Amino acid sequence: MQKLTVPRRRRFTNVFQFKCTLLGTKPPVWRRLQVPESYTFYDLHVAVQDAMDWLDYHLHQFSVPGKEQKGDRDHIECPWWDPWDMDDDWLITTEVPIKDYLNNPSDRAIYRYDYGDSWEMSLNLEKILPKIKNTTYPVCLDGRLAAPPEDCGSIPGYYQCIEAFEAADELEKRPDTEENEELLERLVWLNGWNPYLFDPKRIQFENPRERFIMALDLK
Repeated sequence: MQKLTVPRRRRFTNVFQFKCTLLGTKPPVWRRLQVPESYTFYDLHVAVQDAMDWLDYHLHQFSVPGKEQKGDRDHIECPWWDPWDMDDDWLITTEVPIKDYLNNPSDRAIYRYDYGDSWEMSLNLEKILPKIKNTTYPVCLDGRLAAPPEDCGSIPGYYQCIEAFEAADELEKRPDTEENEELLERLVWLNGWNPYLFDPKRIQFENPRERFIMALDLK
């Protein structure tokens, strides 16, 4: 059984800049993030969740270049996978610093979230830069398009959400068919979601420590 480390702030000198792209989306949904070099993979997970405006309802995992043999991949698992049954040699996101695996520009991790909808993101390390004085990290520099809503049904469901949004003005005028009824129900469920609306300045990043404590109901 592994003991999980509660996330904490660590000193850092540099920041890692990632381009995070949601695979399977055309045009691609992406975010450009800068995070402290001292981050663990759990900290990075929280930053990606916040940048995508997801709610961290589901399990996550990272796939990274393996250390033992070229071409292999190591998998770094979510702390909630089943922490009480994890062997000591399992890699857990709270225990592994990102710089243990990602330390050169062009290094890449695959981030998986929600094993039902099966979202996959490519996290490409673009640059390693000195931190800027008086800047609070993480930072979202740029991006494109709103992320798919939680539990929308993977890529097909995402495109159905876009279809419902684009048909909003005329749905009530369309014939009363099963397809149109489903689109109308989805539009109501979307509750104002706009696939084309994204403003990096509106992103609010949570403290990974607080997220972790809340998830495990710790005091």
